[in-house]
Amino acid sequence: MIAVAITCWPALAAGPVYDVDMYALMSGTCRNVNIAGRNYTCKAVAYFHTQSGRSEFTVVLDDPADSSHIVSFSGESVGRTQDNLFELAVDRMLLKSKDRPRVDGLPSPLVEMSTGSCRQIGSFVTRQVSSISCAATDRNGKTYELSFESDGSPMTLRKLRQSALPSERRRARQIAQLECRLKARAAQILPRDTPAYVIRCLGEDDGKTDDQQ
Repeated sequence: MIAVAITCWPALAAGPVYDVDMYALMSGTCRNVNIAGRNYTCKAVAYFHTQSGRSEFTVVLDDPADSSHIVSFSGESVGRTQDNLFELAVDRMLLKSKDRPRVDGLPSPLVEMSTGSCRQIGSFVTRQVSSISCAATDRNGKTYELSFESDGSPMTLRKLRQSALPSERRRARQIAQLECRLKARAAQILPRDTPAYVIRCLGEDDGKTDDQQ
C-alpha cells in the first residue's frame, strides 16, 4: 500500500463514482510523480468531472508490481482566473491498487483527506494543454506531487450526456469502459485497436469471481 490509515481521521473506503459527465485524456510526459515519498513515472494522465461537481486529475502509475496503481487529486472548488488557466483546490487523494476491495467489479479507492492544489495551463474548450502541476499533503503528513508536460497533441475530450438515471449495473459498466479506455491509452494502443482492447479489458473484469475481487 502507498498510504497509511490515519489514527484520528480513518481513511474512508469510497465506492466508484458513477456520475462522470466529462473526461479528458492528455498526451505527454510526467516530469515528476512522487507518491508518499516514492518516485514513479506515469503511463497516462486524465481529467474527470462529475455531475455532483467534483473534479479529479488522475494518474496511472508505471508500477511493475501493480498494474492497478492509480492515484487521483480530487476536489470540488475550481477557479478560472484566465482563459488558459484552470485551478483545482484538492481536498482528498484517491488511491487505487491491486489490493483494494472491488465494488461492482471495480477497485474501490482508499480516500485520504488532504489539502493542496492542481494547476492546469491550457483550456478544455480549445482542447490544448501545456502543463499540469499538482501538490497535496494528507493529514498524516504524506505528500503527493505531479508535474506533467504535454507533447502538444490535442487532448481527447468526451462529454457524457446523462439522460434517464441508469441502473447500478449499467453505471458500473460505463465507469469500467472509461477505466479500460484509460488503460488503453496507458498501454499506447493504436486508435484502430482500441475497441478490441476495451472489449478484452471488460471481459477480463466480467470473468473475475467474487473471490478474485
